Amino acid sequence: MTTITTSSEANGNVSAATARAAQQAAQKSQAGRAQPVTLAKSLNTALSDAMAADPSVLVFGEDVGLLGGVFRITDGLTAKFGDQRCFDTPLAESGIVGMAVGMAMNGMRPVVEMQFDAFAYPAFEQIVSHVAKMHNRTRGAIKLPIVIRVPYAGGIGGVEHHCDSSESYYAHTAGLKVYTPATVADGYRMLREAIASDDPVMFMEPKKLYWSKDQVDLEALRAGHEADGGASSEGTAAVARAGTDATLIAYGPSVPTALAAAAAAAEEGRSLEVIDIRSIVPFDDETVCASVRKTGRAVVIAEAHGFASVSSEIVARVQERCFHHLAAPVLRVTGFDIPYPAPKLEHYYLPGVDRILDAVDNLQWED
Repeated sequence: MTTITTSSEANGNVSAATARAAQQAAQKSQAGRAQPVTLAKSLNTALSDAMAADPSVLVFGEDVGLLGGVFRITDGLTAKFGDQRCFDTPLAESGIVGMAVGMAMNGMRPVVEMQFDAFAYPAFEQIVSHVAKMHNRTRGAIKLPIVIRVPYAGGIGGVEHHCDSSESYYAHTAGLKVYTPATVADGYRMLREAIASDDPVMFMEPKKLYWSKDQVDLEALRAGHEADGGASSEGTAAVARAGTDATLIAYGPSVPTALAAAAAAAEEGRSLEVIDIRSIVPFDDETVCASVRKTGRAVVIAEAHGFASVSSEIVARVQERCFHHLAAPVLRVTGFDIPYPAPKLEHYYLPGVDRILDAVDNLQWED
């Protein structure tokens, strides 16, 4: 039988083929634009883009101006936007955050940097009593769109005042959002989202990942932020690696370690799923619990002390919501309940691949 193709069908086929070709070309073009980018660069770009898009965005803190910050996250911002929008402050964290409160109450969107995690403690009263409570205290009349950037956790050979994992303090404080990116792309996306939020955000940056690199198209990230209004991943966890046998739940600096453990487990024939929490507050129960219900086993991984911690909360939430799907108790691999150790001993303190795999082996597997 001879098949006759009408002109309209032919045009439709040509149009479909043209669309596919255009899509493939766009994908190749996008892949071609991807470059090796560090987390530090993605955060710096996010700050620059936010300042360019909104003149009410200000950046200030200790040494963030001409020096560009201890970790160079604010490098070049003073030269680009002037010292009225990116400037140094006195060494007074309480004053830094107090000034941010006043600015936010008067229509600005301050982004402040706490030079190191433990340096933020002098500002704790301001954060807990004012930043977190002002919106509720004024019955919604006053919003505080403040981002407090905190380089946190260990892995850089620092001492105890430079390597705290302080996320539990902020997560426990109602009224604060708590974000912690683990990838270069999330660094850009989540910082832009934090700055766009009308709620105060504690933005916890894993300092040991500042120099990690991924192939990233910053132009595509910028376009994506503009297209979705800055809420592409707000409050959501991500499946960093799919698996079927058990779930590794991690955030911030522990995500690469969890991925390394999953890769090592795969060589032994075990399939581990890795969930990157990304947003500690708000917490994405849906994504986490969907994974645990699928695998039936879970290990929570975090650098912070295990006692009264974010990892404790995650275990409780999983146990409450997934109890009848669990084949074993939810286990944890965390930092030990001691002050952060000396640099030469930190590798014993930090969760590692071997400790994670030991925990997986203890998930009551049947012979």
